[in-house]
Amino acid sequence: MEGLLTRFRALAACSHQHSGYVHHRFHHCAPGRGKRLVLSRAFQPQNLREDQLLSLEGRSGDLTCKSQRLMLQVGLIHPASSGCYHLLPYTVRAMEKLVRVIDQEMQAIGGQKVNMPSLSPAELWRATNRWDLMGKELLRLRDRHGKEYCLGPTHEEAITALVASQKTLSYKQLPFLLYQVTRKFRDEPRPRFGLLRGREFYMKDMYTFDSSPETARQTYSLVCDAYASLFDRLGLQCVKVQADVGSIGGTMSHEFQLPVDVGEDRFVVCYRCSFSANRETLESSQRNCPACQGPLTETKGIEVGHTFYLGTKYSSIFNAQFINVHGKPSLAEMGCYGLGVTRILAAAIEVLSTEECIRWPGLLAPFQVCLIPPKKGSKEEVAIELTGHLYDHITEAAPQLQGEVLLDDRTHLTIGNRLKDAHTFGYPFVIIAGKKALEDPAYFEVRCQNTGEVVFLTKEGVMELLSQVHVV
Repeated sequence: MEGLLTRFRALAACSHQHSGYVHHRFHHCAPGRGKRLVLSRAFQPQNLREDQLLSLEGRSGDLTCKSQRLMLQVGLIHPASSGCYHLLPYTVRAMEKLVRVIDQEMQAIGGQKVNMPSLSPAELWRATNRWDLMGKELLRLRDRHGKEYCLGPTHEEAITALVASQKTLSYKQLPFLLYQVTRKFRDEPRPRFGLLRGREFYMKDMYTFDSSPETARQTYSLVCDAYASLFDRLGLQCVKVQADVGSIGGTMSHEFQLPVDVGEDRFVVCYRCSFSANRETLESSQRNCPACQGPLTETKGIEVGHTFYLGTKYSSIFNAQFINVHGKPSLAEMGCYGLGVTRILAAAIEVLSTEECIRWPGLLAPFQVCLIPPKKGSKEEVAIELTGHLYDHITEAAPQLQGEVLLDDRTHLTIGNRLKDAHTFGYPFVIIAGKKALEDPAYFEVRCQNTGEVVFLTKEGVMELLSQVHVV
């Protein structure tokens, strides 16, 4: 939304001549209005003192990053146990929007959404030797019959076994790009940084099945490009870097790193030739780019995405085959691709926010618009009803904003107090009915939180501005 309000300064200056708007007509512009979303009814614990935040997390040394502190302070999350959090309404709204953006990008390249059980049988993991290889990271349990399971941190075994169970696959059906967005579990030895590193988290994991190494690499590039498109839409400047395959395996891997000081990863970039890699993939003493010998610049980052070219590592174990063009069975070439959904939310807040105020990627803000009417008993009290009518008009005249407008109906508080809260929560647009709302025509103060711009607009100006807001 950068610069969006600037276009409306001229509109504000000349709206007396062009608005065609008078006060009394606005009072009757919203027949048949729906129920308004009001802040007073939101389940949103907030305004916790710093000492309360520390006691919530249990150990004062754990409250060490901005996103964790802000998300606790304004009531986006609440600790449930070590490394596990209740996701409260604003966070759920933002996460649902992120999932919609992910769905759009994955389905645009042919992705099909599935949902696999979190409980994964031990025999699947023993088949790939990862039951032992993963060690204590796996959260393991037994049912009443003594059968062993783990709570899946990832689903390579499960999805490959599923595809292998389909005995009549043809090369004509491939590639398959199967993905899910589900809870994942990892027994972190020391959970920290809120949603950036927890024991329970949401992840998008995609698994692809191709008919040849060549097409599998094309699919790999396709998914990487979709990831780049996703982060571009979110306004996050992620860097794709070469990475180690780790316990997942395969022959090629890349991470998508978001540069930030609290990041636990270190990656290097060569600005001469655009080479980039996780530091752990290079020799510890290496200071020059292996591609061009140029200098390497090291940066801290948060891994928000990871891609792997698996080849036949898993398909050979589970016998995931298809009938090739010659009528013979062949093993599927696989890839797997992860996005940390809750981690992306927290990382975006970490990067975009100030020390005191949350800022969201525009598409992910829980609400796009917050309306603030005057305080009850003030000289401007008559404009309280005016603000309600503006709410109704916005939601009816701009259908894309239905469910995106919040009315701060706490009129026992001053405009200043509520504006401070709105600034902290980071609604992209805050619209205030102050003294100028009593003029004829009425003017509303419009603040764009992401740019700091302020402008006064009539109802028509407000509607023209908000008609350009993109939502998912």
